[in-house]
Amino acid sequence: MIPVIDWSTANRDREDVAAQIGAACRDTGFFILKAPDVPKDLRARVFEMSHRVFSLPQTEKQRISILNTPHFRGWAAKGDESLDETRPEVDTKETFNIGLELAKDDPRVLAGEPFRGLNQWPDIPEFRNVMIEYYEATLAQGLGVLSMIATDLGLSHDHFNSLFNDSLSALRLLRYPPATGAEGEIGAGAHTDYGAITLLMTDGEPGLQVKPRSGDWIDVPSIENAYVVNIGDCMMRWSNDIYASTPHRVLPPRRRRHSVAFFVEANPDTVISALPGTGTPKYQPIRAADYLQSRLDATYAPKDTP
Repeated sequence: MIPVIDWSTANRDREDVAAQIGAACRDTGFFILKAPDVPKDLRARVFEMSHRVFSLPQTEKQRISILNTPHFRGWAAKGDESLDETRPEVDTKETFNIGLELAKDDPRVLAGEPFRGLNQWPDIPEFRNVMIEYYEATLAQGLGVLSMIATDLGLSHDHFNSLFNDSLSALRLLRYPPATGAEGEIGAGAHTDYGAITLLMTDGEPGLQVKPRSGDWIDVPSIENAYVVNIGDCMMRWSNDIYASTPHRVLPPRRRRHSVAFFVEANPDTVISALPGTGTPKYQPIRAADYLQSRLDATYAPKDTP
């Protein structure tokens, strides 16, 4: 079972909510966060804009292709990404990726720093404004969850704040086409996420499954006014394997499926190493940017389209 945690009680019952989140992170690595701080109307506008960008003509989407930039921003077609590196099949989904919004004259952009390029924006009124507002609101929600994780691990509640104040966090819109019944078809192949935590909105269409440390694949339920939250690989490393970064996948849906993922990533120079009190380190320290680059390089490696 995927536990359901009521975020509306976080201020009143901080220790209890932190304990619930910690228990979920130690078990499946997934939980459902009810009544988040991100406004409902903003979440609805994001879904509306997601429908609009994926409905653009192919030529317009190609203009903002993720393959045009080394910074992993923009539209990705079916076959541009394969999450399960052990399978020959490509994912059927298409995506649109957004990073921290930067100005053309930002020193990080001018220096060509990894992940510090410009976002590619479609010609859709208000799209950019809505996405930037959502990016900022969801990052704040993610930091709230990280404060609970810090409490659960016996750290100061603000332990992670300075490590995420210039973060590599990414917003991703996703669209999955209906299943065709083709052999080996997969919406998104089995994978673990790369960063600290992920906050996922879905449109209610089933398909997301999780494979706990011991057990078979289980369906993740859809609950109104809630995020699906999961631990990523960097947080598993940080917690010295106390927390679980759990494999998950998306089966080809019966009907077209939209979801919106927000990947909460640390600052580029944050060193991921065992947190205090978590025991003898099991992993070598690594910069957040270096780890993310290594994972993305594998994800976007070319594969033959079936």
